[in-house]
Amino acid sequence: MKPGLAAAVLALLAPLLTSVQAVAASCGEQLPPAHRVLVEGNGQGRSEPAGVTVAFVPDPAPWAVSRHFALRGQLCGAGRLLRVDADMPAHRHGMNYRPTLSLQPDGHFVAQGLLLHMPGRWRLRFEIEVDGRRHWLDHSVDLK
Repeated sequence: MKPGLAAAVLALLAPLLTSVQAVAASCGEQLPPAHRVLVEGNGQGRSEPAGVTVAFVPDPAPWAVSRHFALRGQLCGAGRLLRVDADMPAHRHGMNYRPTLSLQPDGHFVAQGLLLHMPGRWRLRFEIEVDGRRHWLDHSVDLK
């Protein structure tokens, strides 16, 4: 691509990128900021959707080993949250519990019944459907 054409394309895309970044930054802004986590899809991974953000907080916070908790949050962007789960990739196992998911029409959700039953690195997984395809957004939690 010619340098002049590349600059023109970037100039056209800049407002769109700024808009997507603003939506991601404001996602879940009503959640308590001290424990709010933002997980943004950038489209780089094979299964990671671009333009989708999940904002959430653990309830109760902070994280603790062997304590039941919920995730309260919001899905922002064009997608539908299908499932919330957690596993330990290094140990090749998940939780001993299956969480339930309550969805609101505005994108807010509550996933209840989560329990990270041992110390180590856990991966929270958000299964999202975008344009008929399933994707995952992940967030790692290290518990001591």
